[in-house]
This record gives sequence, structure tokens and C-alpha cells, in this order.
Amino acid sequence: MIRATFVAIALTLGLAHGAEAMEIKEVTSPGGIKAWLVEEHGLPLLSVSAAFRDAGSATNPQGREGLAIMLGGLMNEGAGDMDAAAFKRALESHAISFGTSADTDAFYLAFSALSEHKDEAFRLAALALSSPRFDGDAVERVRSQMLVAQKQIEEDPESTAGVLFNELAFPGHPYGRREYGSVESVSAITRDDLTGFIAARFARDNLFITVVGDITAEELGARLDQLFGGLPANATPHGLSDVTMAQMAPMTVIQRDIPQSVVMFGAPGLRIKDADFMAANVMNYVLGGGSFASRLMTEVREKRGLAYGVSTFLLPNNFTGLIMGQVATDNARVAESISVIKAELERMRNEGVTDEELTNAKAYLTGSFALRFDSNARIASQLLGYQLDELGIDYVVRRNQLIEAVTREDIARVAAYLLDSGKFGFVVVGAPQGL
Repeated sequence: MIRATFVAIALTLGLAHGAEAMEIKEVTSPGGIKAWLVEEHGLPLLSVSAAFRDAGSATNPQGREGLAIMLGGLMNEGAGDMDAAAFKRALESHAISFGTSADTDAFYLAFSALSEHKDEAFRLAALALSSPRFDGDAVERVRSQMLVAQKQIEEDPESTAGVLFNELAFPGHPYGRREYGSVESVSAITRDDLTGFIAARFARDNLFITVVGDITAEELGARLDQLFGGLPANATPHGLSDVTMAQMAPMTVIQRDIPQSVVMFGAPGLRIKDADFMAANVMNYVLGGGSFASRLMTEVREKRGLAYGVSTFLLPNNFTGLIMGQVATDNARVAESISVIKAELERMRNEGVTDEELTNAKAYLTGSFALRFDSNARIASQLLGYQLDELGIDYVVRRNQLIEAVTREDIARVAAYLLDSGKFGFVVVGAPQGL
């Protein structure tokens, strides 16, 4: 209990210095495995984050949708000669936090431990990666959890809207498939599917690693080979290709007998390495990403009281980009809410932003950046994302400079082609009136 409490406190305290003051080193192991390292010896704590790119839900085989998510729930359910209970006892007795997960584009592994237990942390993580058990009872337990999650998704209006939006936006592409799969696909997943996914998708050529904390570059090199040295050199080709969001119907409604309707809307956007992405990021803050500082919150909530909240966000994936938004409002006011949203899209497209809006957006986006680095684990996770996006080891320094360089002309150019309201598809789940 004392150890676990200390870990929680240490994770909260994290590094004492700001993002721009971090020294990020690239470490190469004797076996050729590369990682980013932030040494921090002020706390006896170590955090490791790793990811396999193009090993997420988009790479699930046809008919096995949900496989990556299931795998993410199973890799701490026993490894080597330890069943699930024994493996978890080993983690808990050494206050080791360990987890795996998957999103659309990648599979993730992360663990944190006190320095005195890093030997055990690396040993257990390596065992989970190289020798997961996939015992029958564990597989069925996670399968049951996923089937429950599917039912919850089907019953939740927001989740339903998101699933349908993806299906309409990317017909025939893996991005249009359900990450949690269907009853049929999840029920069909076997142990061979799980081990086959690891064999095909986990390799050194699509592996990215960030380590933060109490470890030297020399020691980390040896640890990297211990943890990842047994992986094959190359992953199996994934077969994914770039895709642009399809032109959806302007409005799609799923009738549900609920008092409020949920609205999901979106249009083609940008990937994160696009030269205009940062301008789009600043524009989005003013439009709907800045909470109460955004235009949509002002027009939809403050002036008209149409909804408690409304937001927009950029969604850059490996093979496409979207600009998305959502709102939930009374059925009688859905049509008015959508009308106001469309009007604000066109106003931004035609008028751009004011000097004051641009100044305020830059101040918030640059000033809040340091909050992403308030613990070792969050630093590791954040830097891992920069690796996956191939933004460069100096991105932490350059990021705020890129924001400060955005001009009103940049935003006007980006808004002109991103915010054509005619390109947006709207998905409504509820009993809307007047549509």
C-alpha cells in the first residue's frame, strides 16, 4: 500500500522543469533498437511507453474486427509460467503499473515502476510481450467484457453516432469498421488469431519507444534489447492506403426515443504532418476547440441556450484526416442548433479570425502546452505520440514557435478549403424535430 501510494504521488509530481527545458536523447541499443530518453534522477521512478504503428484496429483481419482491442485487454492476463492471478500479484507486489491497449492506428504498451523494482518491471513486460498465455478462461472473460461494451456502445447515443459516422465516411475502408467489432466477429476470435496478430504486427521496424525517469542511456540500451530484442525485424505489410472521407449525405438520422438528440458532424481534414495543420489547429481553437472561448459556445450556448456544450476537434489518423464536431440538444432545437453551427462554419470560412481571437488562441495554446508534461508517464506518452507522427526529436522546442508563426492569412487560407459546410456530413441520433 505504501509503495503504491508513493508511485501515485510520484506520477503526479513528475518532472520539475518545463517542456522546453527537457533534454531528449536518442538512445540506440547494442542490437540497434532506438528510443527517446529523458533522464530524470530527482525521483526514483521510471516510465516506459512503446507503440507499434499500423498495429491498431485498422489492421484487424476481415471478420475479426475487435481483435486488436481484445489483445489489448489480454496481455496482462498471464505470461510465461504465471497465470493471470500470478502475473497480477507480481505486478502489485512490486507496485508496477503495466497496461496494453489499441486505438485505430497503433498498439500500445506502457509501464511505470520505482527504480528499485525496474529489474522486475522489465522482466514482466518482456514476458508479457514474448510469452502471453491467452488461457481459455482469460480469453473468455475479456470476450465477455467486449460483448458487454458492444451493447453499451449500441445503447449510447454518442457512441452510436460515432460508429455510424465512420461507416458512412469510410465505406469499404478499415477506418469504417467497428473497433470493438460485432457479436459475430468477436465471437469468432481464437487464440491463433491473437498469436497471429502479434507475429504479423509486432516488429522492430514499426516500434517506437520513449523512456522517462531514473535510468541512464547506457543502462537503457541493454534494457531495450532485453525487452524488444526478440521481435522480428519487419512487420507483415499491412495493406492500408491513404483515404479521403467520402461525400456523405447532408443529414442522416437514427431514430431513438430519447429527450435529447446527439449530433456528430465532420468533413475531410488534415494529417498532422501537413504544412497547414498548425494553422488549422489555431483556427479550430477559435471555432469550437476552445471551450467557452470558442465561437460555437458563444453562439450555441451563451446567446441562444441551445445546448450545454458544443465542440469541434481535429482528428489526424495515419491515412486520413478529419475535422469533427458534436453537440447534444433538445429534440425541438436540433434543427436550430445545426443551422447555427453551419452559419458559424461559413462565417469562419468567409471572414477568418480577428486579431484579438488570434492573439488569445496563441496565448492559450502555447501557455497550456507545459501542462501536458506534468508527470513522467505523461511525458513518455506525449513524446511517444511525436515519434509516431514523425514530428522530430526537437518538436517540443519547435511546437510553440510554429503556433506563434500562424497568421490571419494562414487561417483564412485553411478555412477556405476546410470549412465548406456543404462538405460536412451530419449524423443525428434521437428524435429530432424539424429536420
